[in-house]
Amino acid sequence: MKTVSYSILLFVFWLLLSGHFDPLLIGLGLASVAVAVILSRRMNVIDHESYPIHLTAKFPAFLVYIFGEIFKANIDVIKRILSLKKNPISPQWVDIPVQKNSDMGRVIYANSITLTPGTVSVELTQDKVTVHALTKESAEELASGKMAKAIPDQDNST
Repeated sequence: MKTVSYSILLFVFWLLLSGHFDPLLIGLGLASVAVAVILSRRMNVIDHESYPIHLTAKFPAFLVYIFGEIFKANIDVIKRILSLKKNPISPQWVDIPVQKNSDMGRVIYANSITLTPGTVSVELTQDKVTVHALTKESAEELASGKMAKAIPDQDNST
């Protein structure tokens, strides 16, 4: 089942990128997808976390959330840059507990933290992520766990 869903997804992606609907090109696209899938299976790179099809439905809501967080963080950083105060930042290190059980969930969480301006994930372990935050407020926001709850994870989908 995983190979079939991977093949369909890959072909749809190829079709969207190519934009050609000629029978010859569609046939060549199907052939290239088949070769890629066969090679992927032979190299054993399609595993339980290659493409979690069951998380696809939750992904659009997560994208809306993360783009909103990126926008808010950008505005906050711009305000701090343009601020006339002497020291509008308060950089600090903080360890945030990771509540995700899958490797993919932990990596998405750490990458989401890094995507938002003003925070950078420095180290990721099984149970925590070490973050450098530009301000005390952004560190407290991360510690609240709101972002962690927004990230789709394999355990939340079953």
